[in-house]
Amino acid sequence: MAGYLTTHVLDTARGVPAEGVKIELFRIDAEGRKLLKTLETNDDGRTDEQILPNEEFAIGTYELVFHAGDYLTATGTPAEDPRFLDVVPLRFGMSEHSHYHVPLLLSPFGYATYRGS
Repeated sequence: MAGYLTTHVLDTARGVPAEGVKIELFRIDAEGRKLLKTLETNDDGRTDEQILPNEEFAIGTYELVFHAGDYLTATGTPAEDPRFLDVVPLRFGMSEHSHYHVPLLLSPFGYATYRGS
């Protein structure tokens, strides 16, 4: 089975997909944290390509970094100083060659994630 990674960002406060969220993908290993890719969500809150396609997939530990504060500012969400949620890092492991879907449900004062399908 092919392994690959996708995400989806939903703005739960506004009830819409979160368009324009900058996302960075890092691989974590014994040598540290290495940036693999930077993407942005489209009008459906997804990236236009798989974050980590099959040909780049490797079992290991990864981190998705969602730039939530910039998105919240762009949507006109009033900002406290400092903003409660700014950068949201999600560190997770991929232990098998499978589809990993790591969505982010976002609001100005909270977020949730899970392994989706």
